[in-house]
Amino acid sequence: MYDNILVPTDGSKTARHAVDQAIDIASKYDATVHVLYVVDVDATSYSLGTEQVDRIRQGHLEDMPEVKEAADEATSYVADAAAEHGLTVKEHIRVGEPARAIRKFVEDSEIDLIVMGSHGRSGLSRVVLGSVAEKVLRRTRLPVLIVDVHGESDVDEAEAE
Repeated sequence: MYDNILVPTDGSKTARHAVDQAIDIASKYDATVHVLYVVDVDATSYSLGTEQVDRIRQGHLEDMPEVKEAADEATSYVADAAAEHGLTVKEHIRVGEPARAIRKFVEDSEIDLIVMGSHGRSGLSRVVLGSVAEKVLRRTRLPVLIVDVHGESDVDEAEAE
């Protein structure tokens, strides 16, 4: 049923909660785990100069050790956890707006399921700002498992029964 499972991560605590769920599902189906980190250039650009942002957009992460380190740390956490369960893992780093980059990765790959953490936002800030998870959920045709900050999948108990 699931041969390739995508775990987008930003390295946050919320994203890490999704890893256990993804590994559990991947173990049951002997699926390959794809871990994706997206360098959000728009968010990064506030702390970097124009030339540095252009270099990142061109894929030169080695020029930005702090950005490369964050990406490696986030993907290796997932990769190490999956490898401990004997799963095949592929690490990917992309540059762009996170929701769009995730959708593009899915379009270009043979992904069967996306497992990702929710964002901690709620109420008006979520409506105004949106969330990566919500944008991915609304704009992809694949099954998407959203795991909340407490490590529980976002499924209504009445629906699960």
